[in-house]
Formats: sequence, C-alpha cells, structure tokens
Amino acid sequence: MAEHEESPARRSTSKRTGVRVLIASVLILVWLAVAGIGGPTFGKLSEVQTNDQAAFLPTSAEATKALEWQDKFRDSDAIPAVVLVTSEDGLDGQVAATLAEDLSDFEYLDGEVTGPFISEDGLAIELLIPISGEVKADEGVEALRTLLPDLIPEGSISYVTGPAGFSADLIEAFGGIDGILLGVALAAVLIILLLVYRSLLLPLAVLMTSMVALCAAIVVVYYMADAGWIRLDGQSQGILSILVIGAATDYSLLMVARHKEALSRGEQKWKAVNTAIRGSFEPIIASGGTVTVGLLCLLFSDLNSNKALGPIAASGIIFSIIAALSFLPAVLGLLGRAAYWPFAPKPELEGQHAAMRDGLWGKIANFVAKRSRLVWVATTLLLIVGALGMTQLKASGVPQSELVTAQSEARDGQIALGEHFPGGSGSPAIAVVQESEAEILLEDITNLQGVDSAYLQAEDGGPAMAERGAEPQVVEGRSLISITLADAADSDEAKDTVKELRDLVHAQDADGLVGGTTATQIDTAATAMADLFKIIPLILVAILIILMLLLRSILAPVLLILTTVLSYGTAMGVSALVFNNIFGFSGADPAVPLFGFVFLVALGVDYNIFLMTRVREEALKHGTIEGVNRGLKVTGGVITSAGVVLAATFAALGIIPIMFLVQLGFIVAFGVLLDTLIVRSLLVPALVHEIGRAVWWPSKLSRGTK
Repeated sequence: MAEHEESPARRSTSKRTGVRVLIASVLILVWLAVAGIGGPTFGKLSEVQTNDQAAFLPTSAEATKALEWQDKFRDSDAIPAVVLVTSEDGLDGQVAATLAEDLSDFEYLDGEVTGPFISEDGLAIELLIPISGEVKADEGVEALRTLLPDLIPEGSISYVTGPAGFSADLIEAFGGIDGILLGVALAAVLIILLLVYRSLLLPLAVLMTSMVALCAAIVVVYYMADAGWIRLDGQSQGILSILVIGAATDYSLLMVARHKEALSRGEQKWKAVNTAIRGSFEPIIASGGTVTVGLLCLLFSDLNSNKALGPIAASGIIFSIIAALSFLPAVLGLLGRAAYWPFAPKPELEGQHAAMRDGLWGKIANFVAKRSRLVWVATTLLLIVGALGMTQLKASGVPQSELVTAQSEARDGQIALGEHFPGGSGSPAIAVVQESEAEILLEDITNLQGVDSAYLQAEDGGPAMAERGAEPQVVEGRSLISITLADAADSDEAKDTVKELRDLVHAQDADGLVGGTTATQIDTAATAMADLFKIIPLILVAILIILMLLLRSILAPVLLILTTVLSYGTAMGVSALVFNNIFGFSGADPAVPLFGFVFLVALGVDYNIFLMTRVREEALKHGTIEGVNRGLKVTGGVITSAGVVLAATFAALGIIPIMFLVQLGFIVAFGVLLDTLIVRSLLVPALVHEIGRAVWWPSKLSRGTK
C-alpha cells in the first residue's frame, strides 16, 4: 500500500497548484464581472458628454466671461438654429411669411421664430429657430430637417445650420465611437496578433485583457463625469478606447514574450507565469508610469478639454497595467502551453534559445554593432530633415465648418448662407458693455470694417428700436450689442474683425467684453498655445525622473528623451506636409501639437524602456556591448509587434469623420512606427555602441570592465 501513497512533496505541489488555479480563476471572474458592469456603461457615456467648445475654455477667458453675461440676458437655454431656404426661381414675401408661420408650431421651438429675412437677390430666406435646451441638439435639428421639405416650395432646397446645426452634425460624427471605432480597432489588433503568433487562443486572451481594462476605465470615467469632476467629450472618449486597446495590448505582448521564453527554457506553466511577471513587471510599471504621469501633466492645462483628458486617459493606462499583470497571467497560467496552440513553444537545448539565434533581429543587431557611427549619424540627419517640416504646421485652428470631414448639412448651409446673406448671419458676435457707453459703442461698432450690422438687444431678444416700441435690455447696469459680421464666423477675416472689436470696446469700456463663436475660437487657440509651452517641460521632467529611477542612470535617460523628442519633431514635420499637400486640410486644431507630444513622447519612450531595461539586464551579465546586441535580438520581434499594434489602433481614429481625430490618429500612428522601426531599432542601439558602458553613468555599471 505504501508505494501507492502520495508523497508529501507531491501533495504539497498539488496543493500549491490548486491554490494557484483558485486564485487565477477568482481573478478572471472578478475581471469578467467588471466587464459585465462596464460594457453597458458604454452606451451611457453620451448622457454625461458635452461637445460645446465654449464649455472647455478657462473661466478667465474673455469669451467665457462674455458667455456668462450673455446667459443673464436670456430667458432660456435654447440653442439657435439657422434655417435657410434657397431657390433659383426666387422666393417672395408670401412664401417667407407662410414658412415662418408654419415653423411657429415646431414642437421643439423655445421662444419665437426670428424672421423671415429675404436676401437682396430674392433667392434665399433665412429664419432663426431657437431649439429647446431640454432636448439634445441632434434630436431637435433632425426633427427640423425632417419637417422642412414638406413646408418649402417644390424645387427649393432647405438647410439647418448655425450653432444647433453644427452641434448636431458633430454629435452624429461622434456616433461611431461606441461601435464602429472599437470594432475596427479590435479587428486590426486581432489580425496582427494572429499573424504574429499563429495561435487561436492567445490573441483572444490578449484582446480580452484590453477589453476588461477598457470596461473598468469606462466605469470610472462615467462616474467622474457624472459627478462633475471632469468634462467628457466625444474626442476624449474615442482617445480613451484607442489608448487602452493599444497600451494594454503592448503590455500584454511584453508579458507574453517573457512567458514564451520561460516555456522555451522548459519551465512548468506556473513557474513560467511567475518568471514572466518578474521579467515584465518593472518595464510595464515604468512604461505605464511614464504615460500616466505624462497624461496627468495635462491637469495643469487651462483648457478644460485638455485637463479632462488627463485623468480620463490616465485611468485607462492604470487599468491596462493592472489587467496585464493580473488577468493575462491568470489566463496564461490556466492555459499553459495550450495558449499558443497549434504552435506551442518547445523546450530549447541549452545555448540554443530561439531569441538569441541570428534571425532578422540578429542580423540587424550585428549590422548596428559593425556600423554604429554610420547608423546613428545617418538616422539623426534623416530625423532632423523630417522635423524641418514642422515649420509648415498650421495649428492655429480650423473653421467650424471643417471640423466634420464627412458630409455636413450645417457646413453646406453655411456656405449657401454666405452666398446670399452676410457671412456671420446666425452666429453673431456679442459685446457686453456699460449702459452709459452702449450707444456710442454701437455707432462705432456699426462703422467698423468687417461688421455688417449691429443692434442693442431688447427684452425679447430682438433689436431695441423705437418703431418696435422696444427699449434696450439692461442687466446689472450693462447692455448687450449683437453684431453680425460680414464674414463667416469661423473665417480668418472674422477673427481679425473680432480682434479689432475687442480693441475698440476695451478702449471705450475697460470692463467691456466681446464674445461669441469667433471669440471662442480665438481664445481657444491662445490658451492652447500657452498650454503647449507650459506642459511640455513638465512632461519631459517627469518622464526623465522616472527613467533615471528605472535605469539607475542619468546619461541613458537623457539620451532616450532626446531621441524621442527628435522623433516627435519628425512625426509632426512629416504630418504637416501630408496634411497640407495630400489631405488638403486648411489647418490643424490648436491642441494637436500638445496631444501629439503627450502621446508620442510618453508612448515612444515605452519602446526605449522595453529595450533598455532588457539591455541593462543583459549588460549586468555580459557587459554593455554584448548586452545591447542581446537586448535588441530578444526584444526586436515583440517591440515591433507592439509598435505595429499601437499604430494600427491609433490609425483606426481615421474612420471617425472628425478632423482632430483624423490628424491625431495619423500623427501618433506614423510617430509610433518611426519610434519602433528607426529610433529603437537603429538610433538608440547605435548610440549605446558609440558611448559604451559610460551610457550608464553615474551607476556602478558605467565603471565595469565590459
């Protein structure tokens, strides 16, 4: 009987295995429960979103102060829609009057219809329809657009434009974020992983890691927005989804690479998981830490849209780290070698570890070692030439009519409006001035070039005119002047006019305020530029400190930061040339350079972290020169895969017809590939070869004998 009894050692091993299986199962169930909560929350994010550009300006901005005063002159929070009807056969007063009467019964009307106004050429009618703020802009505008064709003469064309029209088109453009964007990004990652690993289960495990992390982040973001701690917009939501999928996949690939190495050395499945966690823990924490700290630096931004993205995206990175270090190891532990089926790694003979064989990355490592000076000089010059294109970047803002790159009725209507009426119709500028100065300023403003007309606002929102029996409205000793600009509100000419308006008003009334759509764009661009010069140094210092702690060096982190910043400049320069000469964009959002810097520097440093942590690990055993060769060979495949995955996920932003997201997606995708294929593969290893062990200065490793 004794020979059939289980030995104490075997019982102990069996018990430990049972505990590990239990812990892994509990971890997976907890994450799946989180996903079960977070999944339905996706659909609720629109309830806590705001896409009003003015809402993201700082309280100190003049446009924000003007808006606060304008609200005091309003009886409701209605959003103005501009209805334009055109006909080549002409439109008479009877048609206009009938249309105005019919629209007075519009179900979402909040107030009175203003107009109709007939163009001088008699080919167009304009009406202002205040849409109730109790319904979403897209709902009210869609109802109006559906109603109009039945009210206008045959052969006429109707448009709904103005603030409500643009808001509705923007909301519609963001409508694909929950489903289409996520589906395209996941499909792209799945295809790449299938090609890289030729496995069925492993790609699903990695994608599940990304999804549980995203679901957890969505729950946190929803409650932060619902509590009013942050302002969530469609752009931030889209960036969050893409960032989590890309980052969580990258961290997972690093974990998988270490796990596969351990299995190839013949380690049992649970030991292989422990080895993978130990080997990837530090670089994943450091990598995620640099991105998180970089994103949280956005909290110092004066633009609320930038400020909100900080905690939104940082929460996604934090959950990506946690999921990659808990959910994925639990899955790998339960599956073992089966995770890689049908090409499960087989134990290698001593000294024959696959990662160290001279495959593609072995040849690249050998080439860099033999031609290090040529490589770093050539790649540096190439990057500098590309960075020169930054001088062509036009990041002063884009017209509101070009924010949506897809078909937009509001944009078409704005163009048609400018053909028949003053360009600023429907999006007036406003001036809030002292009552005592109002009449004088009204006359001066009316005579200003670039202004089509202006009037003092009466209690009913219309012009204060004796023939109407309407006196100017006065609130707390101030009057409001409504100003119709001669040029489209989002044009450069209109911006020049508003700047002159501000000079004029401020000279007469030191406390006077000029606001409106054009003023909001001016203040947004100015604030974004100030943010750029304030936040970039903060990000660089924060990331530099993290790298110094990670690599126990000063010189190596400085080197990595400089190469990544150079790569950022090249990405922005090439992107500017592509935007101007291939895509034909008129400009770029003022936040594009800052967002591009945050993602490219923080994410670009990631790949250098993956490389240099492994180089340091190998250098401790074999010396710096051999260490960089071994580090490049063993990390080449996994880092390249991670870079391609991240580039593919950000490129998916291009399917959302919002110019900002299209531009950001291209910049980050191109920049990540540049970092992965040029900076990490060639420039950094070549510089380490050139500098030698001194790269680790002032640590003990820099004073070694190898």
